[in-house]
Amino acid sequence: MSEGGGPTTEPLRPVSLPELRLQATGRCWEVDQPVEGLASLTPVRGSLEARHHGTALELKARVTTIVTLCCDRCLQHFNHPLRAEVEELVEIRTPNDPDPFRAAVDDLAPAGDDLDDRLDAEGRFDPERWLFEQLSLQLPLVNRCGPDCPGPATWSSEPAGGDPRWATLQRLKS
Repeated sequence: MSEGGGPTTEPLRPVSLPELRLQATGRCWEVDQPVEGLASLTPVRGSLEARHHGTALELKARVTTIVTLCCDRCLQHFNHPLRAEVEELVEIRTPNDPDPFRAAVDDLAPAGDDLDDRLDAEGRFDPERWLFEQLSLQLPLVNRCGPDCPGPATWSSEPAGGDPRWATLQRLKS
């Protein structure tokens, strides 16, 4: 850990919120490592800042990496640059804090605290997990290798041809 909140290149590990609160300038990380759960070709590189503001944790990140995706149309693998530039405020609450919106959420959603973005005041902030979530949100919904994607290699109007993704279904039909 660096003095005065300057950047550190140590691996991303969870940090306690009370410890983070004591650091007036917050905590900065220079990121250059793989992120657990994210299958990337290159390490995630960039920076992450966390500042405690009493009732909220201010988070800023600018990170990049490259992931390999499978084209939804032609089934070929391709490399895709992934970038996240995020600024977010995460609410910090103690278990005894009243929550005027909790009753409404409880009526509309199943039980559990995983539906809102809050941190326990005595808990920990996991920067690696947060980066994983931010990068995952940047993944495309539809994977296309490019505007000139040729489509399936065996696409044909003849009965013997067809999209290989349907081969298992065709065997069940026979």
